[in-house]
Amino acid sequence: MNQEVLIKTVSRLLAPPKGILAIDESLSTCNKRFEKLGVPTTEEKRREYRELLVTTPGIEKYISGYILFDETMRQSALDGRSFISILKSKGIEVGIKVDGGTTDFPLHLGEKVTKGIEGLADRLKEYKKLGATFAKWRAIYTVGENTPSHDCMKENAILFAQYALACQRLDIVPIVEPEVLIDGDHDMEKCYKVTLDNLQIVFSELKEAGVFIPGIILKTSMVIPGKDAKVSASNIEIARNTVKCLKEKVPKDIGGIVFLSGGQDDEEATKNLNAMHQMDSLPWPLTFSYGRAIQNGALESWAKDSSDVACAQELLLKAAKDNSLASVGQY
Repeated sequence: MNQEVLIKTVSRLLAPPKGILAIDESLSTCNKRFEKLGVPTTEEKRREYRELLVTTPGIEKYISGYILFDETMRQSALDGRSFISILKSKGIEVGIKVDGGTTDFPLHLGEKVTKGIEGLADRLKEYKKLGATFAKWRAIYTVGENTPSHDCMKENAILFAQYALACQRLDIVPIVEPEVLIDGDHDMEKCYKVTLDNLQIVFSELKEAGVFIPGIILKTSMVIPGKDAKVSASNIEIARNTVKCLKEKVPKDIGGIVFLSGGQDDEEATKNLNAMHQMDSLPWPLTFSYGRAIQNGALESWAKDSSDVACAQELLLKAAKDNSLASVGQY
């Protein structure tokens, strides 16, 4: 593990006013979105759409890194240039989703643990050869009366630690993504408690395993009421509660924190991030790692008219710029 290399990669990824673009949807997730919009669910259509994302002129002003999926990592533009070479030519860091999705957690109804730890070291070696400098591993937690359980949070935290160490041994920066799902009717107080408890367990496991904390990035959900909650919350309330929760449990020496949009309305995700940067000074770099909240407009435009790539790219660029401004409190 070269700590200096890890710190430098983190610094490039979190240099203001930039954030990370997640285009790492699995085949099934990407195909579902295509189906809804009437786009053929073929490998060529996925390649065509991702070429649009990768080749957007000027995107490097607002985006420091792209998180790719295995298929995307190996694809190329029509002119023959690999997506990786295009990103590197823009000074954009190449990331890769390495988890294998989720599976049922035995004896815990409705709870999930993340797959993919088997063979991870070998996969990481290949991705590093291909050009990856950072990676991502996601766990999900459903908020219910008795969920997430301590056992589920603990099991996922152990997997996070194993994954993070495997990355750092190869000088790849690990993004640790514990996502508290927005599904449900829980209130903000319940989300706060679940997020707080989970962060405590995650960082306890990371430290115990010997993970180099300044060489990781936390990708987290915001403290927000469930989408079916009776009472909504303002941008200021979400910002205040999220920052308070993070300050309580996230080590000050962490490389930095990025947010997932997690099914929030695109505009709300941007406003919430902006509100956090209008509060008191923060102890760590704090920016975005959105997928849908940046891609939605571009995908819908391209689905309507795939020949008008420029229009879709303009929408992508505008969403990236808006979130870039939010990441420094100027949206």
